Amino acid sequence: MAAAKFDLIRSKHLLREAEGYLELGLAQQALETLDRLPDLYRDNPVALLLRAEALRELERYEEALPVFQRLEELDPDDVRVYLAKGWCHKRVGRIDLACADLEKAAELEPDNPLVCYNLACYYSLAGNKDKALSLLKKALTLEPDYRKLVPAETDFDPIRSDPEFNRLLEAAGETA
Repeated sequence: MAAAKFDLIRSKHLLREAEGYLELGLAQQALETLDRLPDLYRDNPVALLLRAEALRELERYEEALPVFQRLEELDPDDVRVYLAKGWCHKRVGRIDLACADLEKAAELEPDNPLVCYNLACYYSLAGNKDKALSLLKKALTLEPDYRKLVPAETDFDPIRSDPEFNRLLEAAGETA
């Protein structure tokens, strides 16, 4: 019993240490700390999230995806997981899966401006102009400050010269 309590206390300390490393931008150290967790605590949602975020920060997207998948299995209602999975899928060239991830997030939180904005980005990259414009309009309505992000957002390059895109931005500029 004492060993189990020690492992629990040790695990809590290691999780805090790993979180601190991530906050400092030291993702590799966070991973090394998480590797010191007792086996029993490695599938803990907090440990998994820290691991997935560290891998993502290190641009090890292929390795992060199964960890995010496990997190989705543990909590299928966590929008943050779908956003992160979509982010990784985009970076491994699977824009189709990125769109699917964000569609799940949109089902859970249809009025989340970050979900709408990112899904608009992904649909732009996927060549679905109508969905991209519709979601971008919704995102800008929900969060007018996102208007400032659009000029530098390369994900919109495929539709940037489209007259509808420019009309949407002009209209958003008038109301923002």
